[in-house]
This record gives sequence, C-alpha cells and structure tokens, in this order.
Amino acid sequence: MDLPARSSGILLHPTSLPGPYGIGTLGVHAYRFVDFLARAGQSLWQMLPLGPVGASASPYSSFCSAAGNPLLISLGQLERQGDLRSADLATSPLAADAGSVDYAALQAWKMPVLELAVDRFLRSASPSRRQAYEAFRGRQADWLDDYALFMALKEHFDCRLSAVEDSDAPWNRCWDEDIALRQSAAVRFWCDKLADRIEYHRVLQFYFFEQWRALKEYAQKQGVVIVGDMPIFVALNSVDVWRFPHLFLLDEQRQERFVAGVPPDYFSATGQRWGNPLYNWNEMAADGFSWWIHRFRRLLERVDVIRIDHFRGFAACWMIPAEEETATSGRWVEVPGYELFETVRRELGHLPFLAEDLGVITPDVEELRDHFGFPGMRVLQVGFEDIDPDNIHLPHHHVEYCLVYTGTHDNNTSLGWYRSLTSEKKQAIAAFLGHELQDPPWDMMRIAMASVARHAVVPMQDVLRLDESARMNTPSTSKGNWRWRLRQGYDQEGRAAQLAELATRHDRARTA
Repeated sequence: MDLPARSSGILLHPTSLPGPYGIGTLGVHAYRFVDFLARAGQSLWQMLPLGPVGASASPYSSFCSAAGNPLLISLGQLERQGDLRSADLATSPLAADAGSVDYAALQAWKMPVLELAVDRFLRSASPSRRQAYEAFRGRQADWLDDYALFMALKEHFDCRLSAVEDSDAPWNRCWDEDIALRQSAAVRFWCDKLADRIEYHRVLQFYFFEQWRALKEYAQKQGVVIVGDMPIFVALNSVDVWRFPHLFLLDEQRQERFVAGVPPDYFSATGQRWGNPLYNWNEMAADGFSWWIHRFRRLLERVDVIRIDHFRGFAACWMIPAEEETATSGRWVEVPGYELFETVRRELGHLPFLAEDLGVITPDVEELRDHFGFPGMRVLQVGFEDIDPDNIHLPHHHVEYCLVYTGTHDNNTSLGWYRSLTSEKKQAIAAFLGHELQDPPWDMMRIAMASVARHAVVPMQDVLRLDESARMNTPSTSKGNWRWRLRQGYDQEGRAAQLAELATRHDRARTA
C-alpha cells in the first residue's frame, strides 16, 4: 500500500494513547483513535517503532527488530478472551488517566499480570486458540525462537551496568562466554534449562501480533494507513547482534569497535552518540543482504508504509570509535545504499518507503533518495528557526513529493518551541509570514496543510495545543523521554470536526 494522493495524518505512538493500566495499548482506545482519525478526515496514523524496549524506554533501542513490545498488549482484551480475570487487574496501582508513563512501576505490575495470562493460556486455551498459537509459531519461526531464547537468557543473567543505574547491561558484557559466543552446546543447554521462560516469551509475541493484526485490519477498513518506523540501526543489546555478530563491526570477543551517531547539528552542539554497533557492510553484501530483506519483509507485513529513520546513513554513516564519549570525533564512511535497495526491490517489489532525510544532508543522500523515489521530509520548526531564503524547510522550498511536519517526535511541541524563541526570531517569522503567530500550533498546522507537499503530518500534541511538558523526546538526553500520554476526552472540543474542516479546505480530507 502507498500513501494516498494528497493526504494528512497524525503522529502518535500507541504508548501515548489513554486508558487504564499505565500505558497506551492495542486495546479499545487504539480503535477509538482510529475512529477519531476517520471523523477528522485524516488518512495517516504515523507511529514510532513497535519493538520491545529496555530501561531507557526508547523505541529506537529495541531488543529485537522483528518482535513487538509486550507493554502494548491490551490486558482488557486478554480478560475478554479468558486469559485474565477481573481480580487479576484489580490490583493495579497505576493511575487510569495519568499524563505520562511510569515505566518502572508499569514493568513491576504489568509483567507479572502477563505471566498469569500466559500460564492460564498454556493450561486452558481452547483448541482453536491453541491452533492459532501453533500457526503463529510456524509463521514466525525464523526470528521467534531466537528472540524468546535471548529474552529468557537476559532474564536469567539479570545484569545491570551498576548497582545504582537502572539500565540493562548487554549480553556481551555479562553472559557466560559460551552462550555469549553462541556455542552450539551452550545453546542446547540453555534451550532445555529455560524452556518454560522461552515459551512464555513466545506467547507474549502471539498476544501482541494477534492484537496488532486486528487493529491494523480495523484501520484499513476505516481508510487509515499505518505509517511505521524503522530505525536504521539496531541496539547492541539485541538478539539481532547476538545472533548475527559477523554482520556488525565487533571484535573477536564480540565487543563493539565503532558505534553510530551523527555529527553536531540542529539538535546537538556535540552531535549524538547513539552507541549502536555499526554494520559490516562487506559481510552483508556477501550474503545478498538477506538480513535486510528479512527485516523489511517482516515490517511490511505489519505496517503499510515504512519511514526509514536516519536515511542518510544508507549513503554514508558517522563512524565513532567505541571508546569516544561524544560524537565529535567520528568520520563519514560510505555505505552501499544503491546495491542494498536494488536488491531489496528485486526481492520485495515496490517499496512503500519514505526517507527521514533530516540533519546533515549532502547531494549523495538526495540522489539515493530520488533514485528510488522515496519521499523526504520537511519540518516547519526547522525552517522557521532559521529564516534563511535557502532553508529547504521553509514553505517556498517544499516539493510535491515529500511529507511536511510541524515538528517530529524529536522536536518540542509547536507551542513550547514558539515560547522558547527569542523576540528577534519571532519578529523574523512575522516578517517572513506577514503576520505574527497568534495560535502557534494551529497556525503551523494551517501552513503545513496549505503546503504543496503531498502529505502533511501533525503531532497530536499540536492538535491539542500542548506546551513543552508534552514533549515526547529531547535528543541527546536519556531521562524523562517517551512518557507523554494523551488524556481521555481529547475530542470534547470538537477537534475532529475542526481537523476535518482544515483537511477539506486544503484538499487533504480522506474519502470513504
């Protein structure tokens, strides 16, 4: 599926949905949000990566590129299916309509409840559900068994970087050497020893994808396209790196030699040191990019369109020596992006991809993007931050084949951003537009909707005119991110009707 001809949509991660039990899920409030999009004339629901996360809660640092986040599983749906009882849920200490996710409290309460559900499922599931589970295991066997073993091992070794730091130590720092190196005897031993926990993690994935498939089918019936997100890199502490160490720049002891990031830019004066291990592109090319083909294929089974995060990394990536603490000492290294995408297109056919082409963009990145016809991105906050006639994010430089955003998950909310500007910058914006921003979020939304860009996407925080307290992520920081939640009653002031009128006025409204 491709993006509609001229359309608009909303950026909202499922964790930010309202509802009980501490976090947004794939349950009833996700369906209500799809209904809201339909009433508002919106065709796109863009979200962040959906993989399982660790202590940082970052969806861009997942334990597996193919798995789903168990925290998104709807407990209400499990209760309706008989795997949970109402008494199991009555013990929840989590506020029903909290404005943020408390990940520590959530993990401490929800994961034991999910264990109750899995235990009841394995003991008493109906024949039809048991058959559906076995069919799921068969379809997903190419990643599921490795993932479940990895998670069971991670629990068993239960490592921390320090006694006071709530962060998982990666497998190459704290597992026994034989299993860290995936010696066959060790794999057999741990598969037997941890068989029950392995099965538990398999069932959690069955729950996630059963609920995800139903939600996606509902969205499709409502005319809503799911725009997923694929981080270019994977986390060191992931089954991907543990299972395929030869595809990454590691030494013989499986320690990273170089890590990923970006040089100093709009978001950070010292750049961003992400810490992901870099790919061994020679090895990837030698086996026909099979890992990438598998990764794209699996994600396209789950979303309609893929936003490729940090697309410029497919032209060249910023290589930082692992011992460096910031990104300032890195260097650009070429990547075989043309060969990769030609191979993926041969295997998968048409590629419904869009390119996150923000940051330091050079002609080679633009040429790679345009060669494969991937639409890029324009961000109004980035444009208005620096009123330079050559700034491609300003409206007069927008092109038809792109997506325009007021801001992304890495930006402040439009209200918070505007309030933080100096008076000189506000005056520059007023001079450029011919008027001051009286209602910054909706003024920015109107500019985005009026753009020649074929697609416009607005963070839900801007729809609600929320300030900086609702920011989703601040790059180069590790605390307090990914926690914002939407409160119930978000359409009480008729926002769906207002959005529908705005989309209709600018020829973006979805049609039944």
